[in-house]
Amino acid sequence: MVDKWHIYLLGLITISFSNYLTGASGVKEIDVFCSDGVNVTLPCNDVHPDCRSTHWFYRKENKPTGVQLFIKGIKTMDYERLSLGSDCSLNIYKTTKEDHGLYICRQQIHTNDPYTDVNVYLHVLHVSLSSTQTEIQAGRSVTLSCQLYSIDGDDCEGLLYNDRFQMIWVNESDVNLQSDSRYQISSSTKHCNSSLTTTLLNEDNNRELRCQIIKGTEVKTSDRYTVKYLGNPPSIKYEIGSIIRVIIIIVEFAVMTAPTVILLLIICERRSGKRRAQSKRLSYVNGSESVVISDC
Repeated sequence: MVDKWHIYLLGLITISFSNYLTGASGVKEIDVFCSDGVNVTLPCNDVHPDCRSTHWFYRKENKPTGVQLFIKGIKTMDYERLSLGSDCSLNIYKTTKEDHGLYICRQQIHTNDPYTDVNVYLHVLHVSLSSTQTEIQAGRSVTLSCQLYSIDGDDCEGLLYNDRFQMIWVNESDVNLQSDSRYQISSSTKHCNSSLTTTLLNEDNNRELRCQIIKGTEVKTSDRYTVKYLGNPPSIKYEIGSIIRVIIIIVEFAVMTAPTVILLLIICERRSGKRRAQSKRLSYVNGSESVVISDC
């Protein structure tokens, strides 16, 4: 009998906590997308100016329990990256992929009033280089991975297709790369992932490749990877080689023409010497008259 009472009591506690998290009245659901490392704001209903009727909870993946973030507008723990806005929205500073999940904003104007819940699903987009990559340079193949971290966990089909969200790759001019034969793109709705593989060219140095979540024509969020070659890219090496070749040509020309220039200087100097001797003889014959003649 005692065991049955314990089981009954445990069931009541579980149901009570579940109701506390999910709310007792209508629930509004919002999807928020952001990229890894940016600041993001999660909206809530503004029902009280000082947020003393506002509670924020957080639940990750499909876990039955949640974490209390703010109770009656007061932070429950030392969450340095969290704060409330003037409209009771939740601000997250420099989000990480671990911040994805369900955020529940619960508000109650009066004690006996029903709760009003807003379920905010935070999805974090992250682009990274394949762990197998060793060198980033022209002529090499490179693979990028675009991962959407979502509370949906391993199944993104409902999010990316039923809700008409799409994950695409674009270049720095926002041109879709799906139809470009240079890029091989494969996606997995099961794992919220899309990969892009391409062989790099000389002109790809400092070029951006972007992964975007879009709905229709609206970009919900975007994360990017900038190609950076190690050392000087081949194009720069080519320019340096061209400069060196020009210098070598100039030096070779100078070496080849040096004997001719020296010979001309010797001839010019000898002629100048003869003219100076003739000038002295004329000065001696004509007294104070002086004649200066120069050919060089």
